[in-house]
Amino acid sequence: MPEYRRIECPGATIFFTVVTHRRRPILSDSRSVGLLRQAFREELDHHPFSIDAAVILPDHLHCIWTLPDNDNRFSMRWTKIKGRFTELFLAAGGIEADRGASRCKRGERGVWQRRFWDRVIRDDDEFGVYMDYIHYNPVKHGHTLCPHAWPYSSFHRCVQAGTYAADWLCACRSQAQAPNFAAIGDRVGE
Repeated sequence: MPEYRRIECPGATIFFTVVTHRRRPILSDSRSVGLLRQAFREELDHHPFSIDAAVILPDHLHCIWTLPDNDNRFSMRWTKIKGRFTELFLAAGGIEADRGASRCKRGERGVWQRRFWDRVIRDDDEFGVYMDYIHYNPVKHGHTLCPHAWPYSSFHRCVQAGTYAADWLCACRSQAQAPNFAAIGDRVGE
């Protein structure tokens, strides 16, 4: 098995994909999304960072974070967020997936995939492509026809900030064409 190395880049802006264990749709209701948001808030209180964009789908989520200068501890943050959500989710009656021998041996729960996918964003153009990818993701996966119709997304905050028009790629108001994300290809971890 190849050695896996995470990038060490303090102050970086990073795109992430985090997936539930066995792609179970545990994030498909407002209660679970609320628990995930609580886990994020708690981690932000202890180890601040900026969430530039995010979308939560039933079986995965995408985010763009910017870390503080002189801080590259995004793996630690994800470990704490995933762990805290797992505690809250199971305490609220959530059911984890069956765990194999490897997970049991490591003391891992059947809530999240073991790892996550990350990519350092190198420039403004790449940032824009990943922002668009995040906000179009609910449409891509067939959860909604328009980005504005998905409630678990930073799209609404970006509209208020003037980053997007409210009808960006809106199929209910026009014949929107799906964007081409070939430039990022398999670099999104889905």
